[in-house]
Amino acid sequence: MTQRVSNIPSLRNQRWTVLGAARSGLAAAELLAAHGAEVFVSDRAPEKTMTEQKRALEKLGIACEFGGHSEKVFECDAMVVSPGIPSDAPVVRRVVDKGLPVVSELELASRFCSVPIIAVTGTNGKTTTTVLIGELLRRVYDDVIVAGNIGLPFARAIIQAPHARYAVLEVSSFQLDHVETFHPHIAVITNITPDHLGRYGMDFDRYRASKERIFNNLEREDFVVFNADDEATLEAMKRCTRPATTGFSASRLLPEGAFVRDDRLVLKMREKEHEIASMADLRVPGRHNVENVLAAAAAAFLAGVPIEDIRQGCVGFKGVPHRMENVRTVDGVDYVNDSKATNVASVVVALESYTRPIILIAGGEDKGSSYEPLRPLVKEKVKALVVLGEAAPRIAETFQDITRIIRVKDLHKAVRSARSLAAPGDVVLLSPACASFDMFDNFEHRGDVFRAEVQALEPQKVEA
Repeated sequence: MTQRVSNIPSLRNQRWTVLGAARSGLAAAELLAAHGAEVFVSDRAPEKTMTEQKRALEKLGIACEFGGHSEKVFECDAMVVSPGIPSDAPVVRRVVDKGLPVVSELELASRFCSVPIIAVTGTNGKTTTTVLIGELLRRVYDDVIVAGNIGLPFARAIIQAPHARYAVLEVSSFQLDHVETFHPHIAVITNITPDHLGRYGMDFDRYRASKERIFNNLEREDFVVFNADDEATLEAMKRCTRPATTGFSASRLLPEGAFVRDDRLVLKMREKEHEIASMADLRVPGRHNVENVLAAAAAAFLAGVPIEDIRQGCVGFKGVPHRMENVRTVDGVDYVNDSKATNVASVVVALESYTRPIILIAGGEDKGSSYEPLRPLVKEKVKALVVLGEAAPRIAETFQDITRIIRVKDLHKAVRSARSLAAPGDVVLLSPACASFDMFDNFEHRGDVFRAEVQALEPQKVEA
């Protein structure tokens, strides 16, 4: 097992700027200050909307500004950039042009992490795979960090649990854009499909290159667990030459790795086969979740989790909030919260999981991807499409000739419109295919609002 040591023993007399005062920015600032750095936090959001963040920073004695970036942000020795700030933002480019280091919160926190890291990246399935790996490791290890893009910043986890035995991280391309020494012991790539292309100049190769940074610093004693069914991932693996690699596949047998044979999940490692579970035993539906379980099982095995603990953990796993989450059944209609589906590929997975008629709620902040890949599934499965948010016009135009379109202004109207269209046995599915930031703080906020709206529905009274 690879042991890590901090390569920044002290930050005293160093000046650091943190761009962005959301969760990861606040955590990075606190971690820097705790290790002796002089920290300045800058955020473009108006001060009136950041009162809690300002209060938290002032309590820590950390200087901050809001409403824009002043010249003070450049009076530093290094900068931490929050994931939401593009690498080509003028303020970031100016720091780079000055020859100053620019790192992500992920990179910063990893420098203070002394335990092995399992890092999970990919376009879809990251959260479910990360959570399941964490649950499997906790069956063996007393203290396991589960953090990263999943909600808890890695820097915050390092502060809260400095003596953890393992760190399991969900890692986004945005976080990987500014890593230098980040070094997981086990890197997991769930898949790579077009997403966030607006951030990468509509260049899929640039997006894939960001994902590939997860294995830039791996050594021969490290591992990569990868999706052997995904063409873009296989292309990326051609450039991964140093560590040992383990594939997983839901569609074919592998000479070694995790795969499905006769509807049973099998792990073949070191020339020995282990049966994990039958597909019928899994409590999470869909082929995508089979892939997630296979990936998690392989990673956990490589981390030393006994096969019996892997079996029990995979069978008992119930999934994660906001990802194909069954919220409630009202008048025979299932309401499903898939707010985590922020791209087209995720919605494909969701639609493929049902054989019943679907009323689909979609829309939000447009990410620049084409919605055309959804047309066959929408035509086959979606009896009505309720659209909202910034992307609503483009989504409506894409599907107006193949299904009924209803445009609404918010989730309150969306849920009630969907209810009026649904019949017993149908599914009302929130699977937006878009980011949430045009109307919500994040996808969790969007999912929470959907859940609350569904819970507020009153069952229809049946007259005697």
